[in-house]
Amino acid sequence: MSRFSNKFSDNVLRQKNSSSTTLNTMAGLSPGQKTGDDRVVLDVSKLNQSFDPNQSMSRPEVKLLYVNISHLPSVVQFTLLTVAAFGFYLVYGYIQELIFRLEGFRPFGWYLTLVQFAFYTIFGLVELQFKEDKTRRIPLKMYLILAFLTVATMGLSNTSVGYLNYPTQVIFKCCKLIPVMLGGVIIQRKHYSCIDVAAVLCMCLGLILFTLADSSVSPSFNTFGVILISLALCADGAIGNVQEKALKQYNSSNSEMVLYSYSIGFVYILIGLIVSQSILPAYEFCKDYPKETYGYAVIFSVFGYLGVNVVLSLVKTFGALIAVTVTTCRKAVTIILSFMFFTKPFTYQYIWSGMIVTVGIYLNVYSKNKVKMDALMSSVCDCVLTVIRVKKSYKPYTSALTQV
Repeated sequence: MSRFSNKFSDNVLRQKNSSSTTLNTMAGLSPGQKTGDDRVVLDVSKLNQSFDPNQSMSRPEVKLLYVNISHLPSVVQFTLLTVAAFGFYLVYGYIQELIFRLEGFRPFGWYLTLVQFAFYTIFGLVELQFKEDKTRRIPLKMYLILAFLTVATMGLSNTSVGYLNYPTQVIFKCCKLIPVMLGGVIIQRKHYSCIDVAAVLCMCLGLILFTLADSSVSPSFNTFGVILISLALCADGAIGNVQEKALKQYNSSNSEMVLYSYSIGFVYILIGLIVSQSILPAYEFCKDYPKETYGYAVIFSVFGYLGVNVVLSLVKTFGALIAVTVTTCRKAVTIILSFMFFTKPFTYQYIWSGMIVTVGIYLNVYSKNKVKMDALMSSVCDCVLTVIRVKKSYKPYTSALTQV
């Protein structure tokens, strides 16, 4: 009995010593250091410094324009950003086509881009005044590259509207998933599956068929417009990956990226127009039609600026490929609205080629959400089979009174 009691007391003493050592370590004392008596001293302030209950639960800030939606589930965030991108860019596309409907405006697409970049710079400066942190985080060298890609994307895209049927210009922009994937491989060393490759092939085929259909029915078709929109497509594919890399690497805000990209881009375009001596003819033409040019350009720029901020939030939160998929689907709706609001030649080949492009978009989305979509399709099939079995096993009830 005495031997058992001695062992028990030794175990209790050992546990006490280990507990004291643990608490002393948490209090900032070394294992051999004593406090002067047998009491354990615990510095609560150091515990507060070492443990932050919100640190592990912190998530990156997600904003829809100026509203913080970080507390919402990811699905709700994605839905809100997608709906906003659709709304802003549908108005943007309508006003863009409306401007180029003005007789004689066709050669002045770069001047429209200059005005657009000027408004974006003003909006960015105003937005920056409401921010506490006004420091630039992304290096200036990166902004020089981003500004060049932004000028190429928007300037060439705006100019191509004067040489192409608007739906053709939009269907080309729908296929910017192709250069985005190529840019992902080159810039970010990403790898893509066979489904992604099949999506690219479908988009290329649909794009070729749509272009052939447009060349056969549209009087405004011009090969120069195809070259312009193809170059814009390449720049558009690169800019999404560069923006994603810069936003995540330097944790920059959307307003900072918009301000510096478009202000530097404004200087690029201004120098180009002065050197080519195109700025004065454009200014004289727009002076005669202030409402149809500058008036519409204000609306065009406001909705474009809001759309850019929403798309940057999509890029920062969900990645470049998901953001491009959303904007691509929005462009498909823009094509339908273009045929509804503006009179233009139509052929059913537009439908077939557009459906092929849609298949490519679906394959791309499926490859990124394969597990979830397979589970969803499996559950839907199970529900359908269950309903069919229930209907087959159902036999109408016949009572004895009915038989009599």
